[in-house]
Amino acid sequence: MVRAGTYSIVAHDDATGEVGVAVQSHWFSVGSIVPWSRPGVGAVAVQSVPDPAAGPRLLDRLEAGEDPQEALRAELAADDQASHRQTALVAVDGRTAVHTGAMCMAFAGAAGGPGFSCQANVMASERVWGAMADAFAAAASQTLARRMLTALDAAEAAGGDIRGRQSCAVVVAPAAGEPWRRTVDLRVEDAAEPLAEMARLLDVHDAYALATEGDEHMAAGRFAEADAAFTRAAELAPGNHELLFWAGLAEFGSGRREEGLAQVRRAVELQPGWAELLPRLPAAIAPSAAEVAEALGL
Repeated sequence: MVRAGTYSIVAHDDATGEVGVAVQSHWFSVGSIVPWSRPGVGAVAVQSVPDPAAGPRLLDRLEAGEDPQEALRAELAADDQASHRQTALVAVDGRTAVHTGAMCMAFAGAAGGPGFSCQANVMASERVWGAMADAFAAAASQTLARRMLTALDAAEAAGGDIRGRQSCAVVVAPAAGEPWRRTVDLRVEDAAEPLAEMARLLDVHDAYALATEGDEHMAAGRFAEADAAFTRAAELAPGNHELLFWAGLAEFGSGRREEGLAQVRRAVELQPGWAELLPRLPAAIAPSAAEVAEALGL
């Protein structure tokens, strides 16, 4: 029996149709056990004495059209360890269900609202799950991933896991797509401050999402749009030499030639391999690469 004290949130985003799970625990690699999600179906958190197989089973039930409450009742009825489990699920339409077994270690409980559920066990305070719910509800202007991380931060501020912090995860699935697709899929396996590290990783994640947009713009010769996307990306992840490199190419192509050359030079200083890569880049990927290479004498 693995008793992993945990707090988590399962949630649905009305605006995007996304579903997600975020979790933190003083347990190694909590992200490999607790969170489960499927595009167009829902998200599940299994914790306390978790049965990881319950995650896919519950998602299968949701995909087959079962109501979350019915799905959870059926799962628990077949589980002789149900009194030790804490399980929550949200369907892609925002319906939720949650169970906190009578044998879950205090402090344990759950709170939620439309489209989300927050649950916790082995907490330092009975305020944890309510604080999570309040924080998530108040963060409506943020992306689903950041709203859920805000909820985890609120849990920690209310006392969190009585044993402290170790690992966390944030998983978001899109409104539709193949079962493997994720909008966000990040884990911190073992860290002194896992939530702070997760916040940093979300910044890097968002920066690379912007860089992907920039790549598409640049390949199509839309240099002004590429410049704007890469500039925002570099601001989110300052010092990232890859983002500096591509931002420089986009700046050069948009007409800000000196600024672009300075960015590429800085990227090369941080990682000399960019100097070797630059002349190899085909015009279909980086239309300004040949001119930048010539200007830098490469």
